[in-house]
Amino acid sequence: MGFLSSIDISGSALTAQRLRMDVISSNIANAETAETETGDPYRRRVCVLNERKSFSSELGSAMSAGVKVERIVEDESNFELDYNPTSPLADENGYVRMPNVDEVEELIDLVSATRSYEANITALNATKNMSLKALEIRS
Repeated sequence: MGFLSSIDISGSALTAQRLRMDVISSNIANAETAETETGDPYRRRVCVLNERKSFSSELGSAMSAGVKVERIVEDESNFELDYNPTSPLADENGYVRMPNVDEVEELIDLVSATRSYEANITALNATKNMSLKALEIRS
């Protein structure tokens, strides 16, 4: 694995984790959105990560070339029911359908994405420091 490959791998992971943090932030921001343009409550979104392969890895090398967000999917779990008979969104039984976003779970996912982002920054800095030391040896 070359010097630029390791930077590319860390860079792709940074990009994927940044998008993951954006999606999680959107989920937290919409945790109380009981009605969207479609008339339904906000539905939680989740990033699906997958390996990103380079051209050389497709030709036979076992080394993958990073990570990518393959797609963003909606969580199909049931909406929460909140008893609020005075709400204009309440059904005939007085329940309002609320988003399927668990804020505690989202915060845990956000910490996980942040830690992964930090780990990739550390790997990127280690690669940079190794290459600087290699340049010093040659001088």
